[in-house]
Amino acid sequence: MAKKPGLYANIHAKRKRIKAGSGEKMRKVGSKGAPTAAQFKAAAKTAKKPKKKGKKSGKKSSWRT
Repeated sequence: MAKKPGLYANIHAKRKRIKAGSGEKMRKVGSKGAPTAAQFKAAAKTAKKPKKKGKKSGKKSSWRT
């Protein structure tokens, strides 16, 4: 069975459609059909961790040559 896209995937897809001129609007907080705080909290538990931006591996530092 295919996995359904998550809450944030749906939000980003809708923003993309709005930017392209679909005429849709985002729902207001608390309105019928809008995601609740509990849904955002549940989505945060399964969210991917952002990759850390750091030093590139494989390079030696130049200060200890």
